[in-house]
Amino acid sequence: MSQFTPDVRAAHGREARALVPRTRHGEWQVPSDRTDPLEILALQAATRIPDLVPIRYGRMAASPFAFFRGAAAVMAADLAHEEHSHLDVQLCGDAHLLNFGGFASPERDMVFDVNDFDETIPGPFEWDLKRLAASFEVASRGRGFDDALRRSLVSLTARGYREAIREFATMRNLEIWYSKLDGTVLQTKWGNEAGKTVMGNFEHRVVKARSKDHLSAMARLTAEVDGALQFVDDPPLMVRADEVFADPHSVEVVTSLFRGQSEYRQTMSGDHQRLFERYEFADLARKVVGVGSVGTRCWVALFIGRDHVDPLVLQIKQAEEAVGEPFLAKSQYANQGQRVVEGQRLMQSASDIFLGWNRITAEDGVARDFYMRQLWDWKLSADLETMLPEGLAIYAQMCGWTLARAHARSGDAIAIGSYLGAGDRFDQAMCRFAMAYADQNQKDYEALKLAIATNKVHAISGV
Repeated sequence: MSQFTPDVRAAHGREARALVPRTRHGEWQVPSDRTDPLEILALQAATRIPDLVPIRYGRMAASPFAFFRGAAAVMAADLAHEEHSHLDVQLCGDAHLLNFGGFASPERDMVFDVNDFDETIPGPFEWDLKRLAASFEVASRGRGFDDALRRSLVSLTARGYREAIREFATMRNLEIWYSKLDGTVLQTKWGNEAGKTVMGNFEHRVVKARSKDHLSAMARLTAEVDGALQFVDDPPLMVRADEVFADPHSVEVVTSLFRGQSEYRQTMSGDHQRLFERYEFADLARKVVGVGSVGTRCWVALFIGRDHVDPLVLQIKQAEEAVGEPFLAKSQYANQGQRVVEGQRLMQSASDIFLGWNRITAEDGVARDFYMRQLWDWKLSADLETMLPEGLAIYAQMCGWTLARAHARSGDAIAIGSYLGAGDRFDQAMCRFAMAYADQNQKDYEALKLAIATNKVHAISGV
């Protein structure tokens, strides 16, 4: 890319319109050879912990949006049937609206960014944008919003992305790299008269989010037993390691990976390794998280620093093949945990200082790839059930801007911005696609509900 002038790169973007016109992105038709979505979910379940798979199905059956959240593999297979722009970026791979949020930067500022990278992989920029647009349509239907409001929210999402990527196209490389969506940028972009109430609510939630950190994780998840802190059993959602592993020696094998110069330590920078050395491993437990991740091996590890009020809680999350990988280029990384970490570092404006990866032998004796990060660090998520339309309108633009910034760090913002253009043709195409794909998601959701009702799929609800 660097050997081409901005004019040549802009021309490349315009030429891509001839290959895939922008209006074509608004089309969605069921492919004649479409794989049954329930078969895709069953294939994913085959590699997961059998006792937890029914919980995943139960969570996905809660609503069409819950199904959408868990069906990233289904949508990746669907997008693979469509022509794409060949304007590649580092994809999030699962860029639905709840995979954005606030967290603490290493400088202890609250930043808003993409915050889930389990499916990250290089691919065409529009795959992320289509998933984001469709998520607003599906979630808005769940709120009972009318057609005009739903279309407005999707249009604002696409417009936020398009205008931001065109803005990044005018910036120097370092300016793009240093860009972040923090409180100052939020006030500048959306703190006008109309957005004052929304920004006020946001600041209130930021204050609450600052308390969701390692100390609150310790208070919520641990208890003191015989003078030592350990995780509290809450099966099936939280199960201590000595209950999961049949062989006590297996627990020692896993926990030893956090001592000495393990591969995980080596994946952090030198200064962060020195910091981590100040903590002593204390306990390990399996923890069920999310919707799409239920059934994968996810653990939490407790470490103690100077004393019991100096804890560190790491999330240890299994990394499988990205859902887009069967349809895109194979990951360049031998360890899927490294794929996640490298993608996160590339896309985020600021990443967790304890982010790293390892290969660990799980409770069934099989070596699997994992990545590690802090469990909570000022976690701030959107409240879809209570957010008013004006708040969702700003949130849609925030997500669009953030995704554009993430893509601009790895892809050619000049070519993508030129492809999208200054008008709203692409925005309207996203509205049409989101409506059509939300209809498809509804049918897939109803198929899951029917399979559960007829005992073809075992689901456990309310967990």
